Amino acid sequence: MKKDLHPSSYRFVVFKDLSNDYAFLTKSCIDTKESIKWEDGNEYPLVKLEISHTSHPFFTGKMKLIDTAGRIDKFKTRYKR
Repeated sequence: MKKDLHPSSYRFVVFKDLSNDYAFLTKSCIDTKESIKWEDGNEYPLVKLEISHTSHPFFTGKMKLIDTAGRIDKFKTRYKR
């Protein structure tokens, strides 16, 4: 195997699907500011996803509309002065 193939920040990271609270642990180099306590008792960096294989219509066979832009617009109009 080649030496120095992976970056130095290659570590375990938790990815969490916000639409159905599904989370999985895998290795990644992504930078995060949040962390979460995982099932094994250790704390890992957290990456929040809007969609994953558990909520994507192609994999689930269900059409589910995720309206994130609409939620932001509603928030801005609600608290607009």
